[in-house]
Amino acid sequence: MKYTIACAATAFLMALGAQAGETPSVEGAEVYFIGLEDGATLQSPVTLLFGLNGMGVAPAGTDVDDTGHHHLLINTPVSDLNLDEPMPASDGLIHFGGGQTQATLDLPAGTHTIQLVLGDLSHIPHDPPVMSEVLTITVE
Repeated sequence: MKYTIACAATAFLMALGAQAGETPSVEGAEVYFIGLEDGATLQSPVTLLFGLNGMGVAPAGTDVDDTGHHHLLINTPVSDLNLDEPMPASDGLIHFGGGQTQATLDLPAGTHTIQLVLGDLSHIPHDPPVMSEVLTITVE
């Protein structure tokens, strides 16, 4: 009996995994930083506002078509990610799974790159991925 339950649970999880990276994005959807330009000089703490056109924001785990939640890459190139798998949370990749659309961060002085990536209910980028431009900011 335990074996049957374990097999059923494994099959269920495998079926969920088969959907990795397959959540469609809306054609023309875009994510961006509001009121922030490449090359900006800012004071810490830094407040970042996240914009999204063409799709909606929903908390992680919410299964609603054409929605996702923000992920912020700090000094982390998107090429370091496997876009077919959940994005791993780290100091360089912050999840906003509660559906947040802004963040205030204490960034150390210096030059930083930042980029937004929209994730689906499971933190996996949509297909095709919805990503902002990479911005370089200087924190004083």
